[in-house]
Amino acid sequence: MSVAVQDFAGKTAVITGAASGIGNAVAHYFAERGAQIVGVDLNDSIVRAMAELPGGGHHAVARNLTEPGAARDVIAEAVAVARRVDILVNSAGVALLDAALELSEEKWNATLAVNLTASFTMSQAAGAVMTAAGFGRIVNLASQASVIGLEQHVAYCASKAGVLGMTRVLSLEWAPFGVTVNAVSPTVVETPLGKAAWAGAKGEAMKSRIPVGRFARPDEVAALIAYLASEAAAMVTGENILIDGGYASI
Repeated sequence: MSVAVQDFAGKTAVITGAASGIGNAVAHYFAERGAQIVGVDLNDSIVRAMAELPGGGHHAVARNLTEPGAARDVIAEAVAVARRVDILVNSAGVALLDAALELSEEKWNATLAVNLTASFTMSQAAGAVMTAAGFGRIVNLASQASVIGLEQHVAYCASKAGVLGMTRVLSLEWAPFGVTVNAVSPTVVETPLGKAAWAGAKGEAMKSRIPVGRFARPDEVAALIAYLASEAAAMVTGENILIDGGYASI
C-alpha cells in the first residue's frame, strides 16, 4: 500500500511559535498541503500570520505558554475550533545567552520555562487528546545544541537536551496509543533572526565549520517535520534527527 508522505488534508496541526521563524515556515508548509493550522504565539502578530496562510479555516491563539494552565487552554480551544488535534509542533523557543559564570538565574529559568516546560505542558495536553483518539504526531524542535556544547549557551543547551529526554519518555509511553513523538535538531537556520544573528564574519566562520558549507533553509526543516508528522513515519518514534549539515559529526 502506498502512503502519501506529505498530504495533510483533514488534519489539524497545532504549531507553537507560528508567527515567525521556523514555526511560521512549518505553518505554511503544512497549510500548503491541506492541514488546518492552529497557530500559537506570544502576541497578536499571530493573527496576521494565520490570515496569510494558504487555504482557510486557520485559527490564531495569542498566549504566553509559560503561564499556568495555558497549554490546557490552548489545546481545548483547538479542539473547540477543529474538533481534533492530530499534530503538535513545539517550535516556540528563546535563546538567552551568556557565559556560564555570568548567566543569571532569571535567564536560566526563562529559558527552561519556554524551551522545555512549555513543550512538555503542550505535549501533555495534546497527548491526552491524541491517546484518546488513537492517533497523534508530536514533533519537538530541539537543536544541534542538544547534543554538543556551545559557548555562552549553557541554559539553551540544557533546555534542548532536556527536550530530547522528554521526547524519549513520551514516545515510550504513548506509542501503544498510536502517538509518535520525535525531535528535530537544526543547525543555524536562515530565518530573518538567524540571518541577522549570524551575519558577516561570524556567520562565515560558522559556515566553515559545517561540512556542507551553509546554514539550513526553513523549508528543509519544515519538510523533515512534515515527514515525521505523516502516516509514512508511523514506525519512527523517540528519535532525534539532526539537520545540521554534518556539524555534530566532526
